[in-house]
Amino acid sequence: MKAIGFKTSLPITEADSFIAFETETPKPTGKNLLVKIDAISVNPVDFKIRQNSAKDTVLDTPKIIGWDAIGTVEAVGENSTLFKPGDQVFYAGDITKPGSNATHQMIDERIVGKAPKKVSAIQAAAMPLTALTAWEILFDRIRISATKDKNKSILIIGGAGGVGSIAIQLAKKVAGLTVLATASREESANWCKQMGADHIVNHKDLINEIHNAGFKHVDYILDFVDTNSYWDIMVELIKPQGHIASITGSSNPIALNKLKTKSVSFSWELMYTRSMFETEDMIEQHHILNKIADLLDNKTITSTLNHTLQGFTVDNLKQAHQMLESGKTIGKIVIEY
Repeated sequence: MKAIGFKTSLPITEADSFIAFETETPKPTGKNLLVKIDAISVNPVDFKIRQNSAKDTVLDTPKIIGWDAIGTVEAVGENSTLFKPGDQVFYAGDITKPGSNATHQMIDERIVGKAPKKVSAIQAAAMPLTALTAWEILFDRIRISATKDKNKSILIIGGAGGVGSIAIQLAKKVAGLTVLATASREESANWCKQMGADHIVNHKDLINEIHNAGFKHVDYILDFVDTNSYWDIMVELIKPQGHIASITGSSNPIALNKLKTKSVSFSWELMYTRSMFETEDMIEQHHILNKIADLLDNKTITSTLNHTLQGFTVDNLKQAHQMLESGKTIGKIVIEY
């Protein structure tokens, strides 16, 4: 099978930052599926791993990354019960295993969902990683209930990005929350409105922007940009007994003690936790993806696809990474095979 990977961490402009190569097509065992891939999308985690996982070293075998794909099941392992050959599936994958930047991939069926039937392959390919992340942060980490929490307020920092784009939709259209989303450029503000945000606030003066929108505090805050940079702002804006959750990590220790007087909860979200540790509820990602497929098919939510590149090539993968590294992308970038 054809794959694209890298042997060392190089700037994306370097000739060998990605290389195409041939490798053996895996044979699925256990609960694994072999999927022939039709389209992939790229996420910030892709370029971060490309930049950092092979520093000051040259790998013997190119590393295959990529954590979003849609395709067709070609073969199944002996313990597979959820899918059969010919099924259309989509998934975000497992960060500890070879990724989706290839023509074929072996993937555990417990983290695979049925592909939506009423949207295109490229529209579906844009969704798995970001939708899983947004769903888990809202409904597994914060444990928002569409019944008891309806109309509560949520601030989404980084509203126009990949995760922010679907988090706005799930928060508004599934949970029934009042959504405030950060955006500073006209095009990103318009995108957030299109996704369903009730209020657009500029992150450059966030506290005043929130107050000017008519809110002293917000019930929930999702950080999709930088926990350290926004920490004190989030501490001030969060409602007593509210909940802050983040996906961005922290280069420096976070002063959790600042949340004590308000009895505020804080959660991390990592979409890979279930697959990385093979948790008892690992199959929950299968169920979440099936729900996302249904929400796409019944038009409750829309794909966050915003840019498509045609052809599984080194040049297209480099272009996608360059676009992401600019920090100015809106929605998702998909490469169609």
